[in-house]
Amino acid sequence: MDVPIIASQVPVYAHPGDAGADLVSAESVRLEPGRRALVGTGVRIALPDGYVAFVVPRSGLAAKHGITIVNAPGTVDAGYRGEIKVSLLNTDLDSAFDIAPGDRIAQLIVMPVPRATFLPVTTLEGSARGDGGFGSTGITTGAAS
Repeated sequence: MDVPIIASQVPVYAHPGDAGADLVSAESVRLEPGRRALVGTGVRIALPDGYVAFVVPRSGLAAKHGITIVNAPGTVDAGYRGEIKVSLLNTDLDSAFDIAPGDRIAQLIVMPVPRATFLPVTTLEGSARGDGGFGSTGITTGAAS
């Protein structure tokens, strides 16, 4: 699928088969402990109708430095033509994190999305899960450790 793009650094896939292409910072930012910043990527795209792009955190930044995305995943709709910006958060309580232009800060995943038709009803068909959510399955699997 071709995606028209305006960018000084086009997102690239690091490895064959990767789902996400790396987005890089277009600016210098210092993220103090517990602080967030909206970081520009310089990337603008034109997705075709029926597609969406999700901006997701990079696992290495999260594991090594506590850097994540506040609204993960960020949603880029097909009709949006502005710059893709990443709302980064430094979850580390002690160390600041410096971002330089060209640093990989997030990944962009492009996916097809079907258009849903919402049908108002008075009851919903049952399921094995029912209305259980937010911890309803517990923490352990019950298997022997």
